[in-house]
Formats: sequence, structure tokens, C-alpha cells
Amino acid sequence: MFDQATLQQMKDIDINTIDPDTVVDASEINIDINLPVPERMASYAQQIGNPYFIKVGKVIVKMNHPDTTTTANDCFERYMKTC
Repeated sequence: MFDQATLQQMKDIDINTIDPDTVVDASEINIDINLPVPERMASYAQQIGNPYFIKVGKVIVKMNHPDTTTTANDCFERYMKTC
């Protein structure tokens, strides 16, 4: 998983300056729902690279998470449990 400093660096990247070739297309991500949640999370993290950016076709989308006490890792774990 990502530590907080790394996540902040990834989050701070300007969408206008990111290299499109470094962003993973959503259609290329595969999550095995039969794996335990920690393994799903590790697989997703390995596949996505930067969890704040994803490509949908030719469009780059920057994910935004609310500023709460809930961490990005908490949100990510909750998401993986629903897959």
C-alpha cells in the first residue's frame, strides 16, 4: 500500500501536467473478487500505480476524496470490499 507522504505527492500532481502514457486505462484493471480484501487492494495498487488518476478511453480522470478523518486507505479498503 501507499504511505501518506506518497499519497500526498500523487494527489498533488496537476492533471494538466501528467503524462497520459503513465495513467492506466480503467479497462485494463482486473480485480479477482475471490481474493481476500488485502490481496485485492495489493493487486489494485500494483495495477493502477497512482490511485488519483485513471484513464477512461482517451480521457484522464482525477479522483477526488473528501477531506475527512477517513484516510484514502480506509476508502480504498471499503471499495475493495464491495467488489
